[in-house]
Amino acid sequence: MQKQNPEGLDWFKIAETDELPEGRVKTVTAGARSMALTHFNGRYTAMDNRCPHQGGPLGEGSIEVGKDGRCWLRCPWHGWDFDPETGKPPGGHEDAGQQLYPVEVRDDGIYLGLEQEPARAPTVSDIMAETMVNWGVRSVFGMVGHSNLGLAEALRVQETRGKLSYFGVRHEGAAAFACAGYAKASGMPAACLTIAGPGATNLLTGLWDCKVDRAPALALTGQVDIQVLGPGAFQDIDLSSAFEAVADFSEPVLHSSKHVELMNLACKNAIVNRTPTHLIFPDDVQTIPAREGARAGSPDGRLGDDRITPPADAMAEMAEMIRAHRRPVIIVGYGARYAMDRVISLAESLRAPVLTTFKAKGQISDHHPLAAGVLGRSGTPIASWFMNECDLIIALGTSFSNHTGITPKRPIIQVDFDRMALGKFHPVALPVWGEIGTTLHLLMDTLGDRVETVDQSGEVAERWQIWRLEKRRRMADSRGRGINSATVFDSMSRLTPANAIIPVDVGNNTYSFGRYFECREQSVLMSGYLGSIGFSFPAAMGAWAATRDHQALAGRPVVSVSGDGGFGQYLAEFTTAVKYDMNITHILLNNSELGKISKEQRAGEWQVWQTSLHNPNFSIYARNCGGFGKRVNDPEELDNAIQAALEHPGPALVEVLTDVELI
Repeated sequence: MQKQNPEGLDWFKIAETDELPEGRVKTVTAGARSMALTHFNGRYTAMDNRCPHQGGPLGEGSIEVGKDGRCWLRCPWHGWDFDPETGKPPGGHEDAGQQLYPVEVRDDGIYLGLEQEPARAPTVSDIMAETMVNWGVRSVFGMVGHSNLGLAEALRVQETRGKLSYFGVRHEGAAAFACAGYAKASGMPAACLTIAGPGATNLLTGLWDCKVDRAPALALTGQVDIQVLGPGAFQDIDLSSAFEAVADFSEPVLHSSKHVELMNLACKNAIVNRTPTHLIFPDDVQTIPAREGARAGSPDGRLGDDRITPPADAMAEMAEMIRAHRRPVIIVGYGARYAMDRVISLAESLRAPVLTTFKAKGQISDHHPLAAGVLGRSGTPIASWFMNECDLIIALGTSFSNHTGITPKRPIIQVDFDRMALGKFHPVALPVWGEIGTTLHLLMDTLGDRVETVDQSGEVAERWQIWRLEKRRRMADSRGRGINSATVFDSMSRLTPANAIIPVDVGNNTYSFGRYFECREQSVLMSGYLGSIGFSFPAAMGAWAATRDHQALAGRPVVSVSGDGGFGQYLAEFTTAVKYDMNITHILLNNSELGKISKEQRAGEWQVWQTSLHNPNFSIYARNCGGFGKRVNDPEELDNAIQAALEHPGPALVEVLTDVELI
């Protein structure tokens, strides 16, 4: 038995006794160290795996016999040779070559001895990761790779301490959309981690979704070493320019930077401005020691009160306009989501219907006596009727998107915290700059009980009765080519838990969801202004993570919706959900077509072209990934399938074969 027994070493089992054939080399791991283990002439030796030339992996090399008959370990990258017995190169000096480490062959395997390492000194990445956690970033989605390993180690340390959770995705685009879903569910940022070059650029679509929908996110991208930055090294692109338009704050982390302050500002900008921010970490900066005495940052003393109070004369004018009208309606947008209790109180005081934009669907229950559903292309005839019949529009947190179609032919009071949003597309009768909750609180005090508006609740009930009868008629439609959308969303309306978070995708499935699904207390997340296909499932992963990080969301189920086109874009992320046991139920409407695009081609009198899709059996795919999968082509089976998926304690997919025409 080959045996060395130096004192004071930590011993690690690195291989079985029969694992490495004679005359071969392989990479092994001892603790966190990577070693090249060689076996020749019946003897095992081990040296650092990293070649001193350019870091080539010696364990992937080969044992070769030179012209002098000696055995050499050859680096696979550039052919550098080392004597396996000494670690020296041919003709090398005494101080050249690789260090050898003690190896023992024991009865149960091969062991390697390492000196006990002192505690690792904190790095720049460590202190910045701790700062990020202090600002409330609790989840990170991404891919660990060669240009972010120092930063990844700092995140690993934070995860080991229970400060954050890391989720390794299959595509960086999904990481950015997961951040979008996380932020839209919780109001707080998550982080996404990538390597330099293509890993970083894959984030851009999801970050643009965050930017245009005012959702905070933090992008952490690796970069090549500073010494090779610029001339065109492998995966060297100008990340500052690439992220300039999408990230309100985008800065490189340099040797001379104020590292803690960079992270403070990145987090503060994301939270205060509700936007993506970005930090670029060159590979060689990530592991430099933190400055002596450096302490992690935090939001303490860095954030002020975010309530914006309108002036008294604006409140008086607003109250006077309301008193002068008999049939006001309230239109709420996504910007009013944190003030819905006061919105509903105002509606009940005015006895006025509440219409929502599509992005604001679910902010008021469709079963509230004054809820009039969604206005616009994805909406209901109820909302359209009340907008046509009103004499005053009170618009709260809305952007006046052309998809919503708020008429400019009625006097409009508009309230928003963003002054640029006031009268953005056309003048309004009264623009009011204020945070919506604060503004409505003051308005209720100003109005008092001196309001004489028509009680429109009876008309709301009548319009819902008409619309629900029409939905029942549509549920009976069949061409024998799949289930109609009215039936799908009738089942979902009845079975989806009242407190569910529902990320939805883009396409006909989404329009049908807006039209047919009746919300109770659910929260709906979507790719609003960007309208990016593929959003829903990665966003569901982010929303699920948010339910673990934020007490206010704890225990809320996540039920996502998409078409086959959208789900296909991030199909592999179902394996991510399985890996981390994410309890997500996904309802997939499969019509084997990009149906919305086909519809637009017909509307424009074009030929329908290249919108058909070749799909797998998605339910079998889900089961192959380790989750629940069920395919439904009979309306009678729909309820049971959805219920079974909801009861499954992990990722579940219900694939519904639908008719592309019956939307």
